[in-house]
Amino acid sequence: MTTPSKGDENDTGSAAPAPPKSWAELLAVPVEPGGTTFDTLKARIRHHYELASEYYYSLWGEHIHHGYFLSASDTKERAQIQLISLLLQRSQLEKGSTVLDVGCGIGGTSRHLALNHGCHVTGITISGKQVEMATNLTKTAAASSSTGETVTAGGAAIKLGDGSARFLELDAETMGDFFADHGGFDCVWISEAMSHLPDKALFFRNAFKLLKKGGKLVIADWFRAEDLTEKQVGDDIKPIEDGMLLPPLCTQPEYVSFAREAGFGVLSAPLDISKDVAKTWEISWSLVQSPSLWAFAVTQGRDGVAFLQAFRAMRRGYANGTFRYAVMVFKKT
Repeated sequence: MTTPSKGDENDTGSAAPAPPKSWAELLAVPVEPGGTTFDTLKARIRHHYELASEYYYSLWGEHIHHGYFLSASDTKERAQIQLISLLLQRSQLEKGSTVLDVGCGIGGTSRHLALNHGCHVTGITISGKQVEMATNLTKTAAASSSTGETVTAGGAAIKLGDGSARFLELDAETMGDFFADHGGFDCVWISEAMSHLPDKALFFRNAFKLLKKGGKLVIADWFRAEDLTEKQVGDDIKPIEDGMLLPPLCTQPEYVSFAREAGFGVLSAPLDISKDVAKTWEISWSLVQSPSLWAFAVTQGRDGVAFLQAFRAMRRGYANGTFRYAVMVFKKT
């Protein structure tokens, strides 16, 4: 990929201040804090994914999550599948399970679980654009496997092999009431989405409510390290939270506490795989230097600029050990 050209240093435009003219200049733009209320943050998250999901797909493909790199030769695509495989291994999720995929993005994990594990998956996302993309991509995938639609409550499930997938636009905070009459899921799966949720204790309670007895809560997420200094938080963590539209990041033990308070038992204790996923952001760093993405970020104002600046903060956080990544599984007993 090439970086944007520098341009004329003296050309500042006439009607408004000119946008940054180079990648380095973009990264140096001071960013004022965004909206701080949870409702404002949620609206910004929805807006971000409505606009940026096509870019995510063009850069990362159907799986919009970290890769789990086990060898130097692993491609990002293989590493992303290896992360799903790790979660399946840690959870021992049975084939044919009913799964609620929370924060499903454009449905990559939902399709994988349906097609390769025979699961019947309901994916939910706050973005209508992602529902549209996920549904279209799933119909395309179905064309090369078993096809057809099974009508289910709340939407049509697209058959994939022995499994199926459907996608709904839904705020995760309302899932407890929305699926109250569902009958229960075998698994609630949430990959890199809980960090976006302001009320994590509410999520754990809702997950417990929606799971059948013996059901599993499977988590992969971003965390801050424990016992950070104020300077470490300011230098490494705050830029990630701001750029990635996150409420304050939790530590891994805090998730365990939330789970226990909701009634869960620990099936698979937190496994920190930070060193095995950090390469994701080395690859991302090169991908986001695409001029088209740079131009898109500038048009989105402070959130677009903060988002790209956060890529550098992610790399720094992993390098400094202040930003962490872990997987864990809880069980409703």
